[in-house]
Amino acid sequence: MLAVAGQSGPYDVAAEVTSIVRVDNPSLDVRMARVGTSWDDPAGLPAVLASAATMRPTDGPAAIVVPLLALPFPAVTDAIRYAVTQSNVNAYIAEPFNVNLTFAEALHIRLADAHLARADRVRMFSIPTAADGIIVATVGGDQAAAAAIPTSVLLAARLALPVFAAALDGRPSIGEAAAQLRQMGVGRIAIAPCIIGPEARPGELETACASIRADSAAPLGAHDSVAKLMTLAYGQTLAEIESPPGDAEDGS
Repeated sequence: MLAVAGQSGPYDVAAEVTSIVRVDNPSLDVRMARVGTSWDDPAGLPAVLASAATMRPTDGPAAIVVPLLALPFPAVTDAIRYAVTQSNVNAYIAEPFNVNLTFAEALHIRLADAHLARADRVRMFSIPTAADGIIVATVGGDQAAAAAIPTSVLLAARLALPVFAAALDGRPSIGEAAAQLRQMGVGRIAIAPCIIGPEARPGELETACASIRADSAAPLGAHDSVAKLMTLAYGQTLAEIESPPGDAEDGS
């Protein structure tokens, strides 16, 4: 199942990602659950876990919970872990899967869609509104910003522009990254949100843009890379369940 952070926000994005994962993996029971809602919410994680458990054998895992996150977000994963523990359901929580190259491509596409970057590096035509410096914006505190650095490096290589990763809710901040870019002579800054959508607080991205007078591309949303991330994270966790550490040694 997909676990969606927050009590409000663009849940249509989560529903769309769920639909894509379900179509790509027809043999899986893919469900969406909300994190941080009341315990009696039928769409909340505890209730969805309890429902899934009734459909599974009692001696096996009832679910693999895949957080709908582009990057690590400790507060959300802690909330998911708490909900799983309190539910008394045998469920595993998937870790974010490293897809830096895929995210760099997705961020490039989002910037191009907003006319903030060239759509094709080979065609050296100019775009009047193109930015000359990019901030990859994250949510999830310092840890998320650090995890986005490889994606930022790859995006910089794609665009041949300076790119820094910064957190909407941590350090380095968006303002600090903007100051670094301006010290390099960058005049037009654009923000590339490395977020899916629901995990960010409403208005958080818009406030950051206004604070540094920057335009922004759209969040990743239901981009194909997000569905790929969810599937890979699920597959990695499933493989670990089926082949726990020590199996290879026991069979040697």
